[in-house]
Amino acid sequence: MRKTTTLALAATALIALGCGAGSTDETSSSGGDSAAKGEEKAAKTAKIGQPARDGKFEFTVKSSKCGVAKVGTSMLGDRAQGQFCLITVNVKNIGKEAQLLDGSSQKAYAADGTEYSSDTEAGLYANEDQTTFFEEINPGNQVTGVFVFDIPKSVKLTKLELHDSMFSGGVTVALS
Repeated sequence: MRKTTTLALAATALIALGCGAGSTDETSSSGGDSAAKGEEKAAKTAKIGQPARDGKFEFTVKSSKCGVAKVGTSMLGDRAQGQFCLITVNVKNIGKEAQLLDGSSQKAYAADGTEYSSDTEAGLYANEDQTTFFEEINPGNQVTGVFVFDIPKSVKLTKLELHDSMFSGGVTVALS
């Protein structure tokens, strides 16, 4: 029993070492490589009205409206802790299979780099069709809906990071 445990620990350690053996530290790259990576990141930044692709989705931000205190109806709704920013987005599936659009994977940023997550509950109230961002989108189909961010009243959003899934790299859309 003791021999088996020792062998299992040794095997686990070897696997862990093997997994890290091929990794590299990109921050130690030469200046030329960093400049190329910076250009690649800049190429991924879109503006309002411009399509931007991440994975199986093509996102087009249609508009941004902040300063909203409440979403929904007088009977059912959600009140902002600070202010709601409503971001209207068209999402088209450009892949070859259905893909679920997850509102909680979308991020917004202020000028100082502070990250804000999407308020999915407020998003239900902001979208007349509550299933807009919670159903799969088939290839070639598109939906338009609103992502909602609850941010402090003194904050102005400068960019979005939109993702086709929680594991994707995302695409940046400038809001100003």
